[in-house]
Amino acid sequence: MTQEIEQFTIGRDREMDLYLAPYDVLGSMAHITMLCSIGLLTKDELALLLTELRDIYCQCLRGEFVIEEGVEDVHSQVELILTRRLGDVGKKIHSGRSRNDQVLVDLRLFIRAELKEVFLLTRSLFDALIRQSERYKDVLMPGYTHLQIAMPSSFGLWFGAYAESLVDDMQYLLAAWRVVNRNPLGSAAGYGSSFPLDRQMTTDLLGFSSMDYNVVYAQMGRGKTERNVAFSLASIAGTVAKLAYDACLFSNQNFGFVHLPDDCTTGSSIMPHKKNPDVFELTRAKCNKLQALPQTITLIMNNLPSGYFRDLQIIKESFLPAFDEMKDCLRMATYIIERIEVNEHILDNPMYDPIFSVETVNRLAASGVPFRDAYRQVGLDIEAGRFAPEKNLHHTHAGSIGNLCNDHITALMDDVCNEFDFAQVDRSIETLLNS
Repeated sequence: MTQEIEQFTIGRDREMDLYLAPYDVLGSMAHITMLCSIGLLTKDELALLLTELRDIYCQCLRGEFVIEEGVEDVHSQVELILTRRLGDVGKKIHSGRSRNDQVLVDLRLFIRAELKEVFLLTRSLFDALIRQSERYKDVLMPGYTHLQIAMPSSFGLWFGAYAESLVDDMQYLLAAWRVVNRNPLGSAAGYGSSFPLDRQMTTDLLGFSSMDYNVVYAQMGRGKTERNVAFSLASIAGTVAKLAYDACLFSNQNFGFVHLPDDCTTGSSIMPHKKNPDVFELTRAKCNKLQALPQTITLIMNNLPSGYFRDLQIIKESFLPAFDEMKDCLRMATYIIERIEVNEHILDNPMYDPIFSVETVNRLAASGVPFRDAYRQVGLDIEAGRFAPEKNLHHTHAGSIGNLCNDHITALMDDVCNEFDFAQVDRSIETLLNS
């Protein structure tokens, strides 16, 4: 039973910790540099340790780092490698920290790097949507309410709507970035240390904008941080899921509004005419799964008091792989949007003529006919089959068919994007690796 208990408690931790391996090395490099500054390591010991840690870091980047059988986690594996290579010097790196704050800083560094990748992919999808909005700004399509044809829309509006949605999603990502970009290292097991740790030094070395000051709160942030980040991913996922749903619907033969790239569709085993929108269907499902992630994390950590609990280990199994799914969905969505083909003659079909009824009502009202009388008159003409639509639209107000405001939407996105301080982080990590 002992082996079963050990397997139950370790679970998938070794597998999940491979996500964190390079960041565990970075955290250790900053920590030992600080230990040297307060006299707990000599300069010669620091130089030896940094050399070996850089080598382990390169192993991680090459995908060669493994957590051996019988070794509990990434932290133990790194320390084991150092001890094998350097003897007792390798055993000194854990002074002044606990695995609690070690995994906290690993997670922060991992999340920070992943958020940058999600940011770049989200911006790429945004740019593709804006380009298509401009390209097809004069191509009309039906707008719907209650899945009934309603009023004229345009592909400029459709693409642009999803672009602007991503601006708001990026705000959530920025909030997540700001929460994550704080240093928990030095909180130890959640109650600090009797060593005179220089927490500002490790904060600067790792490029954090500030630290989690209160050591109890630093530990309380475990789970909360992941949940807040998950909400930012869920926001983006919600936009991408809706975009995928629209595209699947509009590519249906009964709509025929768009044609998806052939390499993003698959056939049927018995129906030779089929071209199923599998890539966007899977994107929709994966994004809906991502939207459940905040609730999953909440249910794991919501009933825990302050302090560390093993329950938090389980969050990693859902949370860490979520970034790969989010990035895959963003790549697929961008690929399809860049190559999607639009039907430029949808409204030639007379079945869509009634969507221009509001235009006629508005023209009558503008000429002095009371709106309710104009509405009734046009309704009777439609019923009697006398309605003749005028399809030359002149919408000019902000955000309408004739005035998409894509330049303003892009400026909003630029303003949000400029708030991410990636350059400072990159400089700090580069300096640490080359110190």
